[in-house]
Amino acid sequence: MTARHARRTVVSLAAACLASTLATAQPSPLDTELDFHADDPALRSYVLEAVARNPRVLEARARFRAAQQRAPQARALPNPVLSFTQALRSVETRVGPQMNTVMLTQAFPWFGTLDLRGRVALQQAAAQFHLYQATRRDVVAEVKQAFYNLAYVDAALGLADEEASLLEHYEALAEIRYATGQGLQQGVIKLQAEITRVINRRYLLNQQRLTLAARLNTMRDRPAEDPIPVVPQAPLPTLAVEREDLYRVGDQHREELRAAAALITGSERAIALAKKRYWPSFTAGAGVMNVGGRGDPAGRALPPPDNGKNAVTVSLGISLPIWRDTYRAGVEEATRELQAHRQHRAATRNAMELSVQDAVVRLDTLTHQMELFDTVLIPQTEEALLATEAAYETGQLGVLDLLDSERMLLEIRLIRARYASDFLVALTDLERAVGTSVPLH
Repeated sequence: MTARHARRTVVSLAAACLASTLATAQPSPLDTELDFHADDPALRSYVLEAVARNPRVLEARARFRAAQQRAPQARALPNPVLSFTQALRSVETRVGPQMNTVMLTQAFPWFGTLDLRGRVALQQAAAQFHLYQATRRDVVAEVKQAFYNLAYVDAALGLADEEASLLEHYEALAEIRYATGQGLQQGVIKLQAEITRVINRRYLLNQQRLTLAARLNTMRDRPAEDPIPVVPQAPLPTLAVEREDLYRVGDQHREELRAAAALITGSERAIALAKKRYWPSFTAGAGVMNVGGRGDPAGRALPPPDNGKNAVTVSLGISLPIWRDTYRAGVEEATRELQAHRQHRAATRNAMELSVQDAVVRLDTLTHQMELFDTVLIPQTEEALLATEAAYETGQLGVLDLLDSERMLLEIRLIRARYASDFLVALTDLERAVGTSVPLH
């Protein structure tokens, strides 16, 4: 095998190995299916639309696509150099004067340098891919939070309508009692003031709904004023996994942790790449020297063999890596970057565990509170209101007692509706913390 064939074989094998590495190191499909809890079909459609249209998601996607293009650039050889040299005073030789020279040179870094550059760029692209997926997860969580808060506001508006209807009924009773001399005009006035208070609360709730609807629309890259239908409160699932298992799920699926792991691997390879600078690089070149024919009397009388024949040159060069302090600084920089990425991953994991624990505690607390409301507080206040209504109709209690019982029931039902939305928000936060949906009953 000739030296030329050997070089071609080595280059071919290196290219094949690098292509295989790139294929296996490429991130998973770009738009992987997102796993999230959503019983309501409208919520699922909102989430999928936001993931497809949200500008933040599209920005992160474009950044990942840009990062993918760095690996081919990092693996490429430097541009070859084509040079032309014109002799201002030609050098006379036996076969004629040397007129000019055309030279083509190519630089080659030390063995393995291009492969390491490509691997570092690939890891950076992988980290950008996981950050893109994390942005998608952020958008999913924000859409769900806005949806569940909107469900609470709609539930509160429904309760306000019920309260207004009930107060109007009480107002009619008070007017009848006042007309028959069994009640005071003050009772009618107090009920009318309470109805006005409910109207004002409805106004504030509608303003809050406009804000939440605008947020949901802008997350989907739609006009803020687009109408959003009334959102019903979703059924509440039960968490079916222990906290320690959630930590393991987060270790596997949290995108920020996977991005940090990719950066750590890239930094490890960056250290090896920095150490390559201690080794020389090579330069190879080939050229053609233009030689003019003999024009002197002796040359014309008796032309020498190869008169005026152009000369072909070959050159080899090697760099001298003598600036050792610079190379040591490069290795130290890459080492510190590795340490920083490791600490960042540790901090990210700590934040994941804290988020999981916070969400689990909130879910447990809200579950306990809703059980208390459903089994004790709401039945008791409903019974108390019915008893107060009966006593009011017979004149045993006044309108203030009736209003107190009605307000207490309304307040408890509002808190129960708030707890239901907060439970689903906490479940959304838990999904975001672990990076995927969690097992539910």
